[in-house]
Amino acid sequence: MAGMENLRRIVDQICRDKGIDRDLLIDAIEEAVRSAVKKKYGGQRDIEVQYNDELGEVEVFQYRTVVEKVVNEAREISLEEARRRDPEAGLDDDIGERLTDISELGRIAAQSAKQVIIHRMREAEREVVYEMYRDREGTVVNGIVQRLERGDMIVNLGRTDALLPRDGQILKQRTYKQGDRIRAYLQQVRRSRSELAEEEAQGRSRYRDAQLILSRTCNEFLVKLFELEVPEIAEGTVRIMGVSRDPGFRAKIAVSSLESDVDPVGACVGLKGSRVQNVVQELQGERIDIVPWSPDPVKYVCNALAPAQVNMVEVDDEHKTLLVVVPDDQLSLAIGRQGQNVRLAYRLLGWRIDVKSQQRYTNLENPGYRSLLLVQGIDENLADRLFAGGILTAAMLAESDTNELVRLLKADEAVVRVVQERAREVASPVLSGAEAAESAASGAETLAGQTEVENDRPDAEQSGSAATGA
Repeated sequence: MAGMENLRRIVDQICRDKGIDRDLLIDAIEEAVRSAVKKKYGGQRDIEVQYNDELGEVEVFQYRTVVEKVVNEAREISLEEARRRDPEAGLDDDIGERLTDISELGRIAAQSAKQVIIHRMREAEREVVYEMYRDREGTVVNGIVQRLERGDMIVNLGRTDALLPRDGQILKQRTYKQGDRIRAYLQQVRRSRSELAEEEAQGRSRYRDAQLILSRTCNEFLVKLFELEVPEIAEGTVRIMGVSRDPGFRAKIAVSSLESDVDPVGACVGLKGSRVQNVVQELQGERIDIVPWSPDPVKYVCNALAPAQVNMVEVDDEHKTLLVVVPDDQLSLAIGRQGQNVRLAYRLLGWRIDVKSQQRYTNLENPGYRSLLLVQGIDENLADRLFAGGILTAAMLAESDTNELVRLLKADEAVVRVVQERAREVASPVLSGAEAAESAASGAETLAGQTEVENDRPDAEQSGSAATGA
């Protein structure tokens, strides 16, 4: 092809600039020329392509078999013609001849050769990138924002680009501009296009043909940041037992220590909060609660719900459920904004957590209150409203003044009458008349006694420290 006299120099330069193995590049060139020659002369010819390193050019040879009578000129040569080229040629010998006009392969053939070389070079580059980064998978890397593509961020890591997909970005941090420095967790290093094609076919790939996938929202990123900031974690003295995140807003991290004289929470917080604040700054203000881990689910959930206080915890080992009772004024704190605190605690423990106020829990201990919940259409919020209004049982609900119920339930009269009818169905076989009143009074006395006992109990163990970033 044109410019073959400069081929050796071009090969050396590409290998030096791209870091591609020289043999791989030469194989790509030979394959490209072979493809181009077959396009020009047809696929029936026996073609051999070889790169001559001394001459710095590609040599193309055509081989034909010596026969008495030529039937296929593309693969056969007559004995007479063969002996003109080689006097010692005999029947069934393979005679090779060099093609001297490969520089005139034609535009289509040359374009085909170019595409083959580009494809092979890209595959070689991907292999170089894979070998370079496969041992860095699962680490924190630094890069520079190159550009944004449909919400995804292309980050330059030095030798190559990586993809920080939209779902790997923290929502309130999507203010990075071209040229900004950024840190992220190297989540995945993929090897070849065939591997990517397989992922696409199985519906496992959402990241097009990107080879390096980054993330700032995964739990592993938070863990790695603490490993970089806290020597005790890097050394293994302090262990991270669990992580839950609402990326960009709040996170909880549970820690334990292998040595009794090392405070795991204090080690993560650092002097005057310096260590945890460095992590908070990297996450641009994501609040981080550091809680001590415990094998006891009761202690663990008390720590995880901090800073909310906990009065009592009931454990259901079979269903891995925890009923947590908190003071009335601590309910909103325990649940958190839009349920954030209890949701993060649930992810941390892996147990279902049901948080109730002390008043709600006390009400649930009352048989009359429970009878209200048996009425179809009455949930705990409506039952609380009825209870506060002096309607203590399903029987009392059935017999109450309709207008008063309209006010309490904030419902239409027709709806209230339906509810009362359902209350009669619940109350009739259980409680009626004086029995209902007596049961309600008994339940109230029992309730008062239980409340006194609960008030005499010490508070449950709270978290040793909760570090939060502003």
